[in-house]
Amino acid sequence: MRLFQKTNFNFIRHRKIAYAISMALLLSGIVSLFVRGLNYGIDFKGGSEVVIRFEKPVEVGVVRSIMDQAGVKGSVKQFGMDRSLLLKTDYQGETTALKALILNSLGTRLPANSASILSLQAVGPSIASDMKLSAIKALGAALIGILLYVSIRFEFKFAAAGVVAIFHDVLTVLGLFSLLGGLIDFMPLEVDQSIIAAFLTIAGYSITDTVVVYDRIRERLRGQKPSEYERIFNESMNQTLSRTIITSGTTMLSVVILFIFAGPAIRSFAFAMFAGILVGTYSSIFVAAPIVFDWQSRSKNPIKLRGS
Repeated sequence: MRLFQKTNFNFIRHRKIAYAISMALLLSGIVSLFVRGLNYGIDFKGGSEVVIRFEKPVEVGVVRSIMDQAGVKGSVKQFGMDRSLLLKTDYQGETTALKALILNSLGTRLPANSASILSLQAVGPSIASDMKLSAIKALGAALIGILLYVSIRFEFKFAAAGVVAIFHDVLTVLGLFSLLGGLIDFMPLEVDQSIIAAFLTIAGYSITDTVVVYDRIRERLRGQKPSEYERIFNESMNQTLSRTIITSGTTMLSVVILFIFAGPAIRSFAFAMFAGILVGTYSSIFVAAPIVFDWQSRSKNPIKLRGS
């Protein structure tokens, strides 16, 4: 199936515009990371996550006000059914004391609407720190593995450009989490373990898209002179464009449905996936392949091809 019968976009000619757009996104995200930081979930900063169920429907604002007055600072949002709320707090005390504090405060202020705690998960500061370090190690190991795989399959410059594209994708999405985190009530964009899973998925999705473009370039480079590389790069990216858009589009459609209907507990993950697929599709065309082209142009040596 082809979305476009034939396209003739000159991607290489406009690569510097794409580089400028990428730099603007990356710099704004990095500045935000230093200034605003990230809105970490309890997985990475410690605290407690409590699901509270009421006998009758209750307003989120009322419960938030009660918790603030009780000294349980944090976020309160709808959780699934209209009678269930999700409370995330930095409270570091004993879980039994937190449970008693919540139920007593709600029972005093809302005597006609009894509440019960369905679940209470707590993470200590030391465990949160270990989980954050493990997440960084997982991302680093994934990038090293991808670099080695693409280096074996292609020339090293292809692998390096592919890893640069992955860094571009992950840092751009991370910057969006910093810029937007905590600003929108229904989408807090907290960074927790599910977001690390999203980043690993984004890395895999991005390099898969990039390898498809690389494969087509390699097929068409055989027996060609370096003077023909610009034409070959453009034609290869145009030939894979239809496949790239169809694959990314169908995946993003699923993620959008997940974002809309899955509820707040998974909304940050769905947003990370949507942004990552969008940015990853862009980088496979406007970042990875153009970097290889520029690198080769400066080296002035023919690209060494390896077997499929």
